[in-house]
Amino acid sequence: MASLLEAKRRMEEDADQKMSRDRIIIRTSIIGIAANVFLALFKAAVGIMSHSIAIVLDAVNNISDAASSLITIVGTKLAGKDPDRKHPFGYGRIEYLTAMIIAVIVLYAGLTSFTESVKKIIEPETADYSAVTLVIVAVGVLVKIVLGRYVKKIGEKVNSDSLINSGEDATLDSVISASTLVAAVIFIFFHISLEAWLGVVISLIIIKSGVEMLRDTLSELLGERAGIELSNSIKKTVKSFPDVSGAYDLILNNYGPDTFNGSVHIEVPDSYSADELDDLIRRITTAVFEKHNVILTAVGVYSVNTKDAHVIKVREDIRSIVMADPNIVGMHGFYISEDRKEIRFDMVFSFNTPDRRTLYHEIVNKLNEKYPGYDLRIGIDSDFTET
Repeated sequence: MASLLEAKRRMEEDADQKMSRDRIIIRTSIIGIAANVFLALFKAAVGIMSHSIAIVLDAVNNISDAASSLITIVGTKLAGKDPDRKHPFGYGRIEYLTAMIIAVIVLYAGLTSFTESVKKIIEPETADYSAVTLVIVAVGVLVKIVLGRYVKKIGEKVNSDSLINSGEDATLDSVISASTLVAAVIFIFFHISLEAWLGVVISLIIIKSGVEMLRDTLSELLGERAGIELSNSIKKTVKSFPDVSGAYDLILNNYGPDTFNGSVHIEVPDSYSADELDDLIRRITTAVFEKHNVILTAVGVYSVNTKDAHVIKVREDIRSIVMADPNIVGMHGFYISEDRKEIRFDMVFSFNTPDRRTLYHEIVNKLNEKYPGYDLRIGIDSDFTET
């Protein structure tokens, strides 16, 4: 009863934390929108009056940043929807989609500014800077530096890719604005116009940033493995229970930032009864949820021979044969059924193994020669936490 109450309390705390996280993301995005709209208006006015393509492009970039923040707000609201029949694991992955949209906006802004800059190289137009122009651009640099650091820091704190992307974009904008300021100073003192060429360089930097953001977000949408630290800590929790000699085949499915469902196999003595297993599995799932906020939807069981000394010796002999190859990084789920003359276990292959199937057959042939009277049921497995 106490465990159920504790689980209920933890679920309520998680719901409160989710609401708090959403509020932080939305508040940060609103600050970003206000700052970018403010900068865009001033930069657009200054750019048009001074005939500066670089400053005008900088203003357009601020508008795209404001749009990105707006998309982040919409995405956060949609991602916070409760699970339903069609999406029983919730809508958390929408945050990855909004991060991807922001990356596309950044990429589009880069391509557009590149086109406009090339046009200005072909048909140059002399800029007309003033002290007010330089002051406004300088203020814009400072605002963008502060905004970029603030938004990225908050994004990392609440694990929001959309905020992190927006923060990185704002930091990049401060570099762009600073280079625009340098170009203006060079023109004032040396009468050399680098505006259009600077616009090309800025555009290429923006394009590179957009491609990197898009690549990282697509990788998350395709399904990246969970962090090694989280996986190892979950295994440690599972193996902390008495009689659990190993935790294997941990698979974590991501349904949004900090939202994981998963499954794991455990090794337990063959003397365990059904009611003992039921109690053990319930305690394991509760502990993993409370400590790591991960829901284990399934806990599989590998039975370990503990009653027959001969079987234990065979297991160690087979382990020495299997683990002799450096491409085999583990072996688990070992069990011998003398009634059916059956030996079963899984071999864990490294992801660096050049030819799994050939190596598999080589090891199976060795074991068939050593244990000709047994039916070998050997699985090919991978360790998803392999470094």
